[in-house]
Amino acid sequence: MLNDHHLQERRDAILALLGNGVVRRQAELTQLLRKRGFPVTQSSVSRDLRELGVLKASGRYLAPPAETAHAHGSFGALAQFVRSARPAGSSLTVLRTSTGAAQSVAVALDKAAWPEVVGTISGDDTIFIATPDGRAQQRLLARLRDHFGV
Repeated sequence: MLNDHHLQERRDAILALLGNGVVRRQAELTQLLRKRGFPVTQSSVSRDLRELGVLKASGRYLAPPAETAHAHGSFGALAQFVRSARPAGSSLTVLRTSTGAAQSVAVALDKAAWPEVVGTISGDDTIFIATPDGRAQQRLLARLRDHFGV
């Protein structure tokens, strides 16, 4: 079993690799990590990318902004990928993003742990955000406007 220290070292290495060059495929990242002594599989790299909130855009992996990785509540660089937010009924909101950005934005929303959000489901360019009721949805829409300008 991987301890927290080794997991953090591996994730730090992933962020450093993404910050220092162009990585286009998980297999490429897996090879780079193995060369640095990390015994990784493609599934462990995939999980790390998801949990780190790494974005894939323009055919390459991009390290998340520091505020997303640490969930300080500011979405900084992710705002550029959010296109629109629309209610769909009284407890579901649809957030549209640039192609490939939905998962990273959803991870940031989940890490922010906003009280009005029950959960998120993301695809490639769409996020469904569930709220418990219409009032919570209105608070969510206001928060999305504040953070993303949508």
